[in-house]
Amino acid sequence: MNTIVSKISRALLGWYIKGALIESIEGLENVPKSGNFILASNHLSHLDWFMCGYIVSPRKFTYIGQVDRYNSGIEGIGRRLMYFWADVIPIDRTSDDSKRQALIKGVEMLKKGYCVIIYPEGGRSYEGKMKDFKIGIGILHLQSGIPVLPVAFKGTYELMPPGGKLKIKKIVKIAIGKPLDFVDLKKKAQRMDNSSKEYRLMCIEVAKGIQNRVQKLYEQISGQPIAKARK
Repeated sequence: MNTIVSKISRALLGWYIKGALIESIEGLENVPKSGNFILASNHLSHLDWFMCGYIVSPRKFTYIGQVDRYNSGIEGIGRRLMYFWADVIPIDRTSDDSKRQALIKGVEMLKKGYCVIIYPEGGRSYEGKMKDFKIGIGILHLQSGIPVLPVAFKGTYELMPPGGKLKIKKIVKIAIGKPLDFVDLKKKAQRMDNSSKEYRLMCIEVAKGIQNRVQKLYEQISGQPIAKARK
């Protein structure tokens, strides 16, 4: 969404999200005062969309969001309206070509000065357990050169788990880390073939580095390690 829409969204929803759902935010000072970034977080609930939007707004931003679910009925209408309002970058997780196009569009938006929100697990974490981060976040960082802002959420799963109804409680905890910039890897990537095995391994290394940071942020607000999903 552009800056105007982002400001409107902040004015309409920001006060409620902060007042009714968020218990605490640690590291808010780590959000860059200027310049854009890639926001990467764990993904527990549809509520994460609103939490990420709260962190990023009122600057211009977009999400990378799936289009392979919620395509019919009220859910389908709601998703389309939300995606239209937020100008979401669509990704069909069943299509390799769609995945490539989403990352190309993500890099394009970053170069235009937008912040891009991505959930590197590839979808919500069922049962509140974290899945390994996928390679896409590494590709997005290395090809755009834009820093990654790591964020961890706790409590959104309890308020709205997959398939569950929304509960209103002020229990959400958020931890925001310092921006990550894999400078040495970015320099190496500039001299490499993007289709090579070495480049892919470098993207995986970046993804793991971001995942490790998000896990530590989760431990910071929960006092315990996040449960890992089975592969």
